[in-house]
Amino acid sequence: MIDKNVVKTLVDKWLEDNSEKGYFLVDIQVDDDNKIVVEIDHKDGVVIDDCVSLSEFINDNLDRDKEDYELEVGSTGLGQPFKVPQQYVINIGEEVEVLDKDGKKVKGILKAVDGSNFTVTVNEKVKVEGKKRPVKMDVDHTYDMNEVKYTKYIIRFK
Repeated sequence: MIDKNVVKTLVDKWLEDNSEKGYFLVDIQVDDDNKIVVEIDHKDGVVIDDCVSLSEFINDNLDRDKEDYELEVGSTGLGQPFKVPQQYVINIGEEVEVLDKDGKKVKGILKAVDGSNFTVTVNEKVKVEGKKRPVKMDVDHTYDMNEVKYTKYIIRFK
C-alpha cells in the first residue's frame, strides 16, 4: 500500500515550489486499493491546470512498476464541510452553516478566526429589556473548530 506520508511529502514539496500560487493542502486519503485522493484549495478557487500539474508531479515521483495506484487531484467540493483552519480564514465575510456539538444549526456570516476559534454573526430574535416582543439583532457566536460537527460555506444562486 502507498504510504500516505510519502504522498504528503510530495504534495508539500509541490506546494512549496509553487507557493506564489497560494494553494494549501486540505486532505489526502489513501485506501486499501491504493486509490489516492488529494484535495487542495485556494482563496480564489482551484485552477484545473494546477491540479494537472500537481498530479503530474506526484506521478513523476511515484513508481507504478513498484506499486500500482489510482490518483485523483482536485479541489474540495463546494458545500463540503471545512477540514482545515485555512478554509475558515479564506471564507471570512462569507455566509456559513455551523452544526454545533449539541446538534444546533446556525447560519450566519463568518466574522473572524482566531487560532482554533471562529466567530459567526447570526441575525436572530433577542429579548430586549423594555420591549414586549423579541427584536431581530446581529449576535456573535464563537465556536472551537474542534468542537463543532461541521462548518460549511453556503452556496447561494441569485
